[in-house]
Amino acid sequence: DMKEDKFRDECGIFGVYGHPKAGRLTYLGIFALQHRGQESAGIVTSNGKELIPHRGMGLVTEVFNTPSLRELPGKIAMGHVRYSTTGGSRAENAQPLTIYSSKGQLAIGHNGNLVNTTQIRSKLGRKGATFQTTSDSEVIIQLITHSKMPQLHDAIRDALSNVKGAYSLLLMTSDELIGIRDPYGVRPLCIGKLGKAYIFASETCALDLIGAEYLRDVEPGEMVVINRKGLKSLQAIPSSQCDLFAEEKLLPKKEAQCIFEFIYFARPDSKVFGENVYLIRKELGRQLAKEYPIEADVVIPIPDSGVSAALGFAEESKIPYQLGLMRNHYVGRTFIDPKQSIRELGVQIKLNPVREVIGDKRVVVIDDSIVRGTTCQKIMNLLHKAGVKEIHLRISSPPIRFPCVYGIDTPTTKELIAANYSLEEIKRFMNVDTLGYLSIEGLLRPIEDSIKTFCLACFNGKYPIKGKGKPF
Repeated sequence: DMKEDKFRDECGIFGVYGHPKAGRLTYLGIFALQHRGQESAGIVTSNGKELIPHRGMGLVTEVFNTPSLRELPGKIAMGHVRYSTTGGSRAENAQPLTIYSSKGQLAIGHNGNLVNTTQIRSKLGRKGATFQTTSDSEVIIQLITHSKMPQLHDAIRDALSNVKGAYSLLLMTSDELIGIRDPYGVRPLCIGKLGKAYIFASETCALDLIGAEYLRDVEPGEMVVINRKGLKSLQAIPSSQCDLFAEEKLLPKKEAQCIFEFIYFARPDSKVFGENVYLIRKELGRQLAKEYPIEADVVIPIPDSGVSAALGFAEESKIPYQLGLMRNHYVGRTFIDPKQSIRELGVQIKLNPVREVIGDKRVVVIDDSIVRGTTCQKIMNLLHKAGVKEIHLRISSPPIRFPCVYGIDTPTTKELIAANYSLEEIKRFMNVDTLGYLSIEGLLRPIEDSIKTFCLACFNGKYPIKGKGKPF
C-alpha cells in the first residue's frame, strides 16, 4: 500500500454554530476533510436540550446516509474524521466523544496527540475515574469532569493546564461551541462565517465547500467560545495554579506549528497557518531545483503527493513537466482481500507508467517525502521496467530521521530509512542515478517572512513539547 510509505493522516474536525442545517453542513465539512482520517467518522448535533450523536467506522459516506442525517436536527453541530494515533482503530474510539457529567453533557473532537496521557490516566484512575475508550481525547474530558472549577469554561482551562502535547479541539454543549488550539499551535484550526453562522474547520477547503467566508485562524493558546452572545476569545490555559496536578502545569511557550501540513497533510487548495498550501509546495519544488540542478528530459511527479512540487521544479529548471505515472484512484481501503496473484502486482495496481512519455528518457522524479522507502523503491523499479534511461529522484522535504509524537502515526526510528542509512546507501537501495533531499533551510525559505515558527522534530529531533510519549 502506498499509504504505508507515507506519514499517516491524523484527524479532521468541523463545527457549525447557528445554522438551521448545521448537521448537513457538518456532513459536507467532514467530507471535505476526509483526507485527514479514513477510519471513522461522527457528527453530534444539539436540539437545544441534549446532544444527539451518530458515529461509526468507515468513510463519511459509509457512516452517514439521508435517514441518519435526518436524525441529527438542531442549529449546532460538530463532526470528526479519525485516523488513530493514541488508541486503536475501534468503534468506541470514534469521535466526537460524548459524556454526561456534573458540568452537563459535553462532546469533544480532537486533532493531535498528548504526550502525557499515561500519567494522567493513572492519576485520574486513583481519583475514581473510569474510562470507556483507549483514546487520549477522553483524558481531556475526564479532566474537565474532575475539575473542581464549578464553571465549564474554567474547568476546561483548568483541564488543559494538565495536558502536554498537540491538540486542536472542538467542545460542544447543548448551547455552545468552543474551539481551542494548544499553546504551540501544532495542529491547524480556523474560523469561518456563513451568513450569521460561525464555522470551525481544520482546513479552509471545508469552508469553501459550504460557501463560508474564512475569517481567521484560532490562535495558538486561544479558546474561542461561540454562543447566543456571539464570539468570545479567552486564553486557553490560565495563569492561576492548576487545580489537579500542579507539577504537570504547562504554560504557553513559543509556537511550533507542524511543517508537514505544508509538505503532505493538508489539501493543496487549503490555507493553513495563514498560507496557501499549493503555492508553498510549488515553492518547495522551485527551491529543490535550485539546490539540486540536473540535466534531464522530463520532470514527473509521484501522484498525487508530488504534483505541486514537480510543477515548481519544472518551472524553475525549465525541464518539461509531464504525467509519467498515472494513478488508479479507485483502489482504496475496500480493496482488502485480493487474490494472491493480484496482491503480488503491488504498486502496479495503483500506478501505471506512460512509456511514451518516459521511455528512453532522463527523468526527474519528484515526491514530497520518503518514510520507510519500500514503496518508493518499487516505483523506481517500475520506471526502470518502462525503459527509463536515467532516474534522478528529488524529495521536497529533508530526510525524516525521527518519529512524530504529536498526532501523526509515524514508524519507529529503526523503520525510518533516513535514520539508518546514508544518502549514498538510500540511492543504491532506490536504484536511482542521483538522489537529493531538500535542506531544512530550503524548506523554510518559502515561509521565511512569516512570524510563525514550525516544529521540525521529524527532521532534527528537537521536540518542542517534552513528554514521555516518544516512540523510540
